[in-house]
Amino acid sequence: MQWVFDRMRFSSSSRILDLGCGSAYLWLENLGRLPTGWDITLSDLSTGMVREARANLDDSIGDFEYLAINAQSIPFMAGNFEGVIANHMLYHVPNIENALLEIRRVLKPGGRFYATTVGESHLMELYDLVGRFTQDANILEETLPEKFLLENGKNVLSNIYEEVTLSRYEDSLIVTEVEPLVRYVQSMMIGKSVISPNRFNEFTEFVTREIAIKGSITLTKDSGIFEAVV
Repeated sequence: MQWVFDRMRFSSSSRILDLGCGSAYLWLENLGRLPTGWDITLSDLSTGMVREARANLDDSIGDFEYLAINAQSIPFMAGNFEGVIANHMLYHVPNIENALLEIRRVLKPGGRFYATTVGESHLMELYDLVGRFTQDANILEETLPEKFLLENGKNVLSNIYEEVTLSRYEDSLIVTEVEPLVRYVQSMMIGKSVISPNRFNEFTEFVTREIAIKGSITLTKDSGIFEAVV
């Protein structure tokens, strides 16, 4: 989150809209770095997420507003913000083009839009692990958020924005414990869709054997941020 924050270029007095803010971790992890002149609207399609964001930031120093917003129909006048942020959320939007047009509409001339997402190699070892367990070699292709990836995001944005740049944040995670990995798979759509609940004990044993043989499982974390300028 600090790396993402460091990529954002806003003036010391800016109105900023965060679409799909979730639990507001971007702001929680950078509270001590916020310019006093920033006016930040935190929004999410989920009212529950908006409540959680408010609860997390309730005691913090900062000018935050909270709204439930559909990114495909943003309830603000044109040219209302110097910046808009969509942090790992655009691939959830049913009609990305509508959302991008709305974001452009509410940005002032010279305003900046920042969108983070993942690449094709993100967690590929995890998909391979589940695919070997279920004997389904096509799991990765079936689960990628194809609508907006690091590989195609520039083309998607360039249809609407004049200037688009990408910064990649390549990382990895070394997993040595079985239970957190199994719980993560249980929470993912991939786990819910391809592993039946009564097979998770068997999957736990499968992961236990993998870690015992290899010592650990390394997962690629491929993510990055697009900057688009109006």
